[in-house]
Amino acid sequence: MANPAFSRNAAFSEKGGVAVATPTAEELAAHYNQPSANAVETDRMTVEDTIVKSVVSFVILLAGAAIGWMTYPTIPWLWGVAALVGFVLALVNIFKREPSAPLILAYAAAQGVFIGGFSLLFETIYPGIVVQAVVATLVVVGVTLALFASGKIRASKKATKVFLIAMVGYLVFSLVNLFIMMFGGANGNPFGLRGEDIPGTSIPWGIVIGILVVIMAAYSLVLDFDAIQQGVRNRAPRKYGWSGAFGIMVTVIWLYTELLRMFAIARN
Repeated sequence: MANPAFSRNAAFSEKGGVAVATPTAEELAAHYNQPSANAVETDRMTVEDTIVKSVVSFVILLAGAAIGWMTYPTIPWLWGVAALVGFVLALVNIFKREPSAPLILAYAAAQGVFIGGFSLLFETIYPGIVVQAVVATLVVVGVTLALFASGKIRASKKATKVFLIAMVGYLVFSLVNLFIMMFGGANGNPFGLRGEDIPGTSIPWGIVIGILVVIMAAYSLVLDFDAIQQGVRNRAPRKYGWSGAFGIMVTVIWLYTELLRMFAIARN
């Protein structure tokens, strides 16, 4: 699994799980005669409980986005501070041994403020672009979830290796591009190398890279869904549903920001 929200946690490992003693015939009969227990009663992670935690996280994210959007005209630097706070909280949540609901919700709030200010900045320059990015994000997430739920797409070791190689290449390119932008390269283009046209065409590199990144983000969602299913199979404690919510949130935020930037490059 590639998402660090899951890869560092044994609860989502294929080798994970909880040792369970073999029950007797009487214990099995008593078990099946009992009514179905929910996640609260069993204190085990379930898909349904993870969905609830994800919804709560995204509600906090949207509330933060509303604050970031409304405060950008008067406090334009707030979204930058929120981005830094969100990055620190992301690292804390990734390296923390056990999930913490308050820290994950704090991450959602901080990233929401960042997303709100960042979105209004782009909306001011390119009217209507935020609606396009939101709709595109919902479509990608919805289609990926539907295909995964139907069993038409699954994570595989070979595809995950290709994904990891692509991720490393993308991260290296992003760092190089950031360095070029900081020192005024790429003819002063605000998107750096992304805004430069492919030789012999009028197509910016950012469009091609953006499409590849959207595919990568979609596969990252597949890995997220697969990790959550693995956590359920491992009978991980219920609190790890917050890790599932955190992982999905990280991927969706990445997807949205990349779509926003790709649409901006297309308009530019």
